[in-house]
Amino acid sequence: MAKHQHNSSCPIGNTLGIIAGRWKPDILWHLQDGKMRFNQLQRAIGGVSQKMLTQQLRELQRDGLVIRTQYEEIPPRVEYNLTILANSLKPLFDSIVNWSNEHAETIHQARIEYDQLFDLKTN
Repeated sequence: MAKHQHNSSCPIGNTLGIIAGRWKPDILWHLQDGKMRFNQLQRAIGGVSQKMLTQQLRELQRDGLVIRTQYEEIPPRVEYNLTILANSLKPLFDSIVNWSNEHAETIHQARIEYDQLFDLKTN
């Protein structure tokens, strides 16, 4: 039976459902520069287990964002690369990076104010 992916009530949720996850943004980010082998990708990301990286890569493959190429060599070589579909996300990622850079200080300050307010209420 095929896995069913939840459809969000808003278009943003549908897209985030595909590219969000603990490690998917990191995978997509690191593969922007070209093909990477599994171990290279795992080292570049840091902190991701082999099992979780495999799972996230499979989900990205299923959604058509990552290509897995296995070469019949000894020892076997496997490379991962972004698809044309994944590369079409670059303007979105650039916008997110720009937004994050532009608003980082404001968000940091809001968090400080919120945490101070929360601490006052619990003490």
